[in-house]
Amino acid sequence: MAGEDRTKVWIEGRVVEAEDARISVLDHGLLYGDGVFEGMRVYGGALFRFEDHLRRFESGARALGIPLPDGLDGMRAIVLETARAYGRDEAYVRLVLTRGQGALGVDPTTCHDPQPICIVTGISLYPEDKLARGIDLLTSSLRRPAADAVDPGVKSLNYLNSALAKREARLRGADEALILNARGGVAEASVANVFIVRGDRLMTPPPSEGALPGITRASVLEIAADLGLETRECALGRMDLFSADEVFLTGSGARIVPVASLDGQHLGLAEEGPGAFTQRIMEAFGRYVEQHGTPIR
Repeated sequence: MAGEDRTKVWIEGRVVEAEDARISVLDHGLLYGDGVFEGMRVYGGALFRFEDHLRRFESGARALGIPLPDGLDGMRAIVLETARAYGRDEAYVRLVLTRGQGALGVDPTTCHDPQPICIVTGISLYPEDKLARGIDLLTSSLRRPAADAVDPGVKSLNYLNSALAKREARLRGADEALILNARGGVAEASVANVFIVRGDRLMTPPPSEGALPGITRASVLEIAADLGLETRECALGRMDLFSADEVFLTGSGARIVPVASLDGQHLGLAEEGPGAFTQRIMEAFGRYVEQHGTPIR
């Protein structure tokens, strides 16, 4: 594969090395988490479901009232330029839009020039041995904010809730956090959607439970239906995970990750590693990405 394996960043009109990227200390994205982002993957030299990611990014920016510099075409060009500069056929892409530089204080009307940033690099969220045998979840003491407080459909730069839940899990010896909503139902993991398999049925919490409507999540629902599994978006509790045949997570960064335990209790029927249907989903996902990519070159 061509190119050096070094992080590339598009900022202020050009692609630079990560160590050369600079942003103002008065940028409201830094000061207040005022902005949106989108995480994408490059598989085999193509951006997976690129247009779907761009549409979600645009919707999030519109919800926050941040205009896209040069519109959606401008964002598309930035991502493609940065991915080409990175030069690898496998990569993680982080597209960011801050409200830009403004006066101290939360007033967003002092910001007049939104700041687009694109980061392209490699990513590995969990060790390979953990991915092979399944990760360990811990139920976080934190709760996912209600949608009327922080809409989970907007991927804002304020991920403090997820960051603290992840920290809690790691400090207590787990790989990932399971975050519940205010009613005690399953929302999602810190940065991934939650799925369970029971019999011939695949279930995942709907966005109304505090789950991000993930792109990989939508892909898995489509794949599962093609494989003949009944799919259902429904409220789930911790007991549903304990009684499931299989549990896995999905996300752009994580892809598809089998879950081995929750709060120290083994989950699923498989003694180790992904269950039979999770394996089928993972194999089908590998074929699916080949059919839903936008070439970067």
